[in-house]
Amino acid sequence: MPELRPVALPANQPRHFYRGGAGIGRFRGAPPPDEYRPEDWVGSATSRFGGDAGLTVLPDGRSLRTAIAEDPAGWLGPEHVRAWGESPALLVKLLDAGQRLPVHVHPTREFARDHLGSVFGKTEAWLVMDVPDGGEGRVHLGFREDVGDDRLREWIRTQNGAALLGAMNEVAVRPGDAVLIPAGLPHAIDAGVFLVEVQEPTDFSIVIEWEGFLPAGADADLRLGWDTAVRCVDGRGHGAEEVGRLVRRPSELPEARPGVRRVWPEGADPFFRAELVGAGAELDPSFAVLIVLHGSGELRGADGMVPLGAGRTVLVPYGAGPATVHGDVEVLRCLPPVADGSAP
Repeated sequence: MPELRPVALPANQPRHFYRGGAGIGRFRGAPPPDEYRPEDWVGSATSRFGGDAGLTVLPDGRSLRTAIAEDPAGWLGPEHVRAWGESPALLVKLLDAGQRLPVHVHPTREFARDHLGSVFGKTEAWLVMDVPDGGEGRVHLGFREDVGDDRLREWIRTQNGAALLGAMNEVAVRPGDAVLIPAGLPHAIDAGVFLVEVQEPTDFSIVIEWEGFLPAGADADLRLGWDTAVRCVDGRGHGAEEVGRLVRRPSELPEARPGVRRVWPEGADPFFRAELVGAGAELDPSFAVLIVLHGSGELRGADGMVPLGAGRTVLVPYGAGPATVHGDVEVLRCLPPVADGSAP
């Protein structure tokens, strides 16, 4: 087997139905090929729903999915493989909303098992990187009041996007805010918000507001039919206190160990983890995706050094061993869930 070392990754931006990507271009220092590249799939062994787009290709020409299948313990670690098999149990994206995203929802693990043949649903979380004009961005999280099945179905049937969006909690976000999106929660992101999205490794989105976004609602229901797909939607009312627990501001990020802060609100750990790491942080062996947010420095391990500069993304295999962060740098380290028996 080839020796496993950290790998710096170029942008991987499959074409999408909504506009965006200029923010990714500014962050990475290279513009996207067109205005429909709003997502950069980083260290991805997951493909787009119904196709192969989205897979990371390594410098040797293999897809990451193929490389992991050839050496799962080396890439993921033996404990991870016992718990999760050959899946990294993680998908990381840069997401730059060039327009408002439609109201949509992702399935829970239970729904995905029953209807989509997957052990993973799509709980996700966002770390906000930038907002319009340096002010505040807007995201929309859950309904403010209970929405009955009949009303929800009517809004979907008539594609009443104004009613859907108007019934939701509007939340102001700034750079550094961390937001957890439990599976089933309706949500949308306003134009101009640029974020890192960490999620379960699927491309399952039920788009309940497709008019003006998806041609004729193509695959909006994940080919399940709306009688089934609508069961995925959490139509409960979510008050301000409940929504507030989904958002963690930068000053609220707790220190996990020297040079390391935990990112996501409580409830994310069974699905994925993330740490903000800086100079002196000691990193145990793990499959990880690194997003360099600010500054410059180095990742030093037993087999050498990898430069870290703002806008760079680095894929770290388990087999690369322990490492230490050096320099004036801030890095988001995205990790799978702990392999502790809580696997699906």
